[in-house]
Amino acid sequence: MGYTAVHPVWGRLDASLDDLGCGRTWADVHRVKGLGLACPECGGRVFARASQHGLRHFYHRVRPVDCELANESQEHHLLKLELAVAARAAGWRAELEVSGELRDWRADVLVFDEQGRPFMALEAQLSPMTPTEARMRTDRYARDGVAVCWVGLQDRPWERAVPALRVRAPAERGESWTVRHGLARYTWIPRTLKGKAKWEHITCPLGDALVWILQGRVRVHTGVNGTVWWTAPVYEELALARARMEADAEATGQAAAAKRRREETEAADRRRRAAEQRALDRQADLEERQAEMERLTGFFQRTGFDLTAWDTFTRLVRSASGKAIVYGEESRRYGNGLLVHARPRGTGGGYTLAAVVCPDPHALIRWPEKLDILVPDHTWLARLRAAARVPLRVAVLDPRTGRSTFERIHPALDPHAGPDRPG
Repeated sequence: MGYTAVHPVWGRLDASLDDLGCGRTWADVHRVKGLGLACPECGGRVFARASQHGLRHFYHRVRPVDCELANESQEHHLLKLELAVAARAAGWRAELEVSGELRDWRADVLVFDEQGRPFMALEAQLSPMTPTEARMRTDRYARDGVAVCWVGLQDRPWERAVPALRVRAPAERGESWTVRHGLARYTWIPRTLKGKAKWEHITCPLGDALVWILQGRVRVHTGVNGTVWWTAPVYEELALARARMEADAEATGQAAAAKRRREETEAADRRRRAAEQRALDRQADLEERQAEMERLTGFFQRTGFDLTAWDTFTRLVRSASGKAIVYGEESRRYGNGLLVHARPRGTGGGYTLAAVVCPDPHALIRWPEKLDILVPDHTWLARLRAAARVPLRVAVLDPRTGRSTFERIHPALDPHAGPDRPG
């Protein structure tokens, strides 16, 4: 059984999402005949059903022996759902059972960044796999720019060869999945050559571990013996400090070896500085976004706009316009709406006013004929239609569904107005 299916018209369906990922409901597919749903893995006919515990999924009436989705174990099924739920709870877009363009890999869960690009695959790996196979499969993802975090339930040799987490399922209802291995910290007490230093793996909720990984707060570290695990930069720096101390102690009797160690340390410093610069750049981006959100606080309060959907709405604006855009100020001239300025991508020209977001419907007594109004849902569209005094062009860019529709609104009292239709 799997969580996804393909409808000939609606496209890809995801049973773990309330709207199935395509703006439909479970009632549209559950116990509905003649839908023609297909398995995304083997193309075979599948049907929607819910388990006795209410777990929604798609199943083959006759299970094909060569379909991986149809033959997944219950443990695998539950674990990959937990991975998707945890990633979504952390604020990321996560899709189940997604294949690469060349179909040379299929991620149990694929996580997308704020620009809609896949950047992390979460793989529930319960069946046997060699370390070589694990590296090869990880490299396939890397060729497409996707990192991987493998997640298993038992101690396996492959988990030391690739970025992985070993987890424990909840023993009772209400408990959370727990990471038992794969996240490590470096301890060194006291911080002298005689002090004991070691990497030790920690336990934590699986949801916390995925937040740290997806936010880049922990990263992949390879130990001196080739073993791979996740850790925070501060522990890598602490381990590096210990290595420097040991290198300095040996330098007195081994000049040539000391030179080699210094060169290695300098290379490590360069990597660290590059990593720090990347971290600074990411922090600068976060601060810039935070400043922008603070600047728009009044707009969000006035319009009731869901600020958690703002990034998705902005992506829809860019997609609909096909241009680079920036937000200006709220303008009394344009019904206290938020000004949107645009310019063609890849040019150095100036920005021009292109649209206005969520103006006050009752302030639209006059409106430029070619100036578009952008709103996030059909509730706003209805308000504009009810208050229209002049012809309006409105784009409904719904961040919940990812759909864009375009409407022409005529004044309610305009005798020449025809029926509304997309512009």
